[in-house]
Amino acid sequence: MTDRSRSNWYFGWNIVAAATLLTLLTVGMRMGIGPFFLPIARDLGFSRSLLAGIVALGMLSYGLAMPLAGHMVGRFGTRFVLLLGTAIVVSSAIWTVIAHTAATFLLSFGVLMSAGLALTSPVALTPVISRWFTRRRGMALFFLSTGSMAGIAVMTPVFTYAIDVAGWRATLLGFAAAFAAITVPAALFVIRDSAPPHTDLLPEQIAAQGARTAGTPPGLTFGQAVRTAPFLKICLGLFACGFSMNLLGTHGMPMLMDHGFDAMTSSLGIGLIGLVAIFSTQMLGRLSDSLPRKNLLAAIYFVRGLGFFALLLVGTHWELYAAATIGGIVWAGSIAMSSAILADVYGVRLVGILYGWAYLGHQVGAMISSWLGGWGYETFGTHWIAFGATGALLLVAAGVSLRLPLKDFTLMAPRPAAQ
Repeated sequence: MTDRSRSNWYFGWNIVAAATLLTLLTVGMRMGIGPFFLPIARDLGFSRSLLAGIVALGMLSYGLAMPLAGHMVGRFGTRFVLLLGTAIVVSSAIWTVIAHTAATFLLSFGVLMSAGLALTSPVALTPVISRWFTRRRGMALFFLSTGSMAGIAVMTPVFTYAIDVAGWRATLLGFAAAFAAITVPAALFVIRDSAPPHTDLLPEQIAAQGARTAGTPPGLTFGQAVRTAPFLKICLGLFACGFSMNLLGTHGMPMLMDHGFDAMTSSLGIGLIGLVAIFSTQMLGRLSDSLPRKNLLAAIYFVRGLGFFALLLVGTHWELYAAATIGGIVWAGSIAMSSAILADVYGVRLVGILYGWAYLGHQVGAMISSWLGGWGYETFGTHWIAFGATGALLLVAAGVSLRLPLKDFTLMAPRPAAQ
């Protein structure tokens, strides 16, 4: 008897709700470094370039831990990985607040915090959601994007206010405490790796699925999959995604403040992007289960690219809020869409490890943009170097995404060559 046969409520949505909340906190910290940036630089005496370099290495550490997270979830289960990640986050927060040198700050906040957040990130949660959903997989994965956007919308102004009232050290410790209080119960009582045999499929879909998969040859191996064109295209798109998201998260507030906006207005402008994206992800999630996902992914990258050029040109409050609103419509969804496409193309069996490696490209982009934002401004006195490059890169990603397959394109192993 499945969870759904005892009740009309499908338990998979409980997992989605918990995963969304965890993503809010994880992404809220990793993508919401902006409010911490200037206070930390002033307090510890770091230059923008030095702190940007530390943040960049942290982003790289976050990305390098992603394949490890995907591998560990497959071997030890989601619950173990979440609990381990929580312990690392709390430990790193305590170490960070007592760090006073660039080396110790790099190791605590840059490396260790990033590793802990990677183990509790969407990479660790995507496989369990993909296993629990087939019919509504796009919608379920989009809720993780909702959590990401809520993290930006909620945590950016919350961090700004808390730092203003209590300082960045107390704010970081408060975050670690709240993170543990939410993640531990979710891991122990909500997350379940074993899904019902037919997930959320309707009876007629179960019958159709059985007929379609009968006699299907084995799928691609991991080594074969990472050498296929669709995987490389997904990696390129996620590189552009990470480049854009972390540039805005790290240097968005400083850029707007350099253009004359005060700290709270700047944080509200960045937060508005996430707030709008909370609602737009619901629309995109519904569309992703009915329209070609590659077309939606291309549209997201294209409009987001134009939005980066718009942010560089805003000069008044209403222009900032208008640009943030339009950008927020397409700010989320690229990660959820990419993971759903990976599941469609390569099957659920490989989605965890493939997503972990693809997300490494996301964090390589994040590392480069985090460094470029600080270096470009200090060297040339303008944000056009970093933000303009981001807009152009997103337009390229939009064109590449249009050339992705629909589904099952590489699901079946290639046939041996004729003798």
